[in-house]
Amino acid sequence: MAQAQPEPAQLAKAVQEIENLDAMRSGLAAYLEDAAEPPTAETMKQVCKPVGMKAMQLSKENGWQVKQLAKKYRNPAHKPDSLAATNALSTFEQSPELMGFWEKETLNDQTGTRYYRRITVEASCLACHGLKGNRPQFVKDNYPQDLAYNFKVDDLRGMYAVFIPDSVQQSVQTALSE
Repeated sequence: MAQAQPEPAQLAKAVQEIENLDAMRSGLAAYLEDAAEPPTAETMKQVCKPVGMKAMQLSKENGWQVKQLAKKYRNPAHKPDSLAATNALSTFEQSPELMGFWEKETLNDQTGTRYYRRITVEASCLACHGLKGNRPQFVKDNYPQDLAYNFKVDDLRGMYAVFIPDSVQQSVQTALSE
């Protein structure tokens, strides 16, 4: 069977959805920059959890796999899931101006296209991801293996990784040709 070629509209939709997701993350975290109180577990539910829930929703609605991945992760589920993802993080580290790129990839024995998009540390992120000793108590208590600290503004925090299986691409192409 011929390999599906990425459908431009599907790729554009993925980029737009991830830009919306990143804007959501940035907007939810913005109030942390000037917050008088240190972040709590409740803060995490209001700031981080909605971003993860939206990523799961995008995956379910589109047949994609949307993840946040990082070398310095807090949740082990966010560590790089393939050699290609590890290499993508290295590419972002070496090219701070690069915001995103596409690659053909095989993930879990499925072929497809993967979009990688940089997550950059903003001042608001430092409330939970700044100096190791300044992390909120709930982070210290709940994430004993935490690696997501000692960041500075404009550092690479991680990336969004959107895998679009070829089977999804083929479905889109079939629907468009009918």
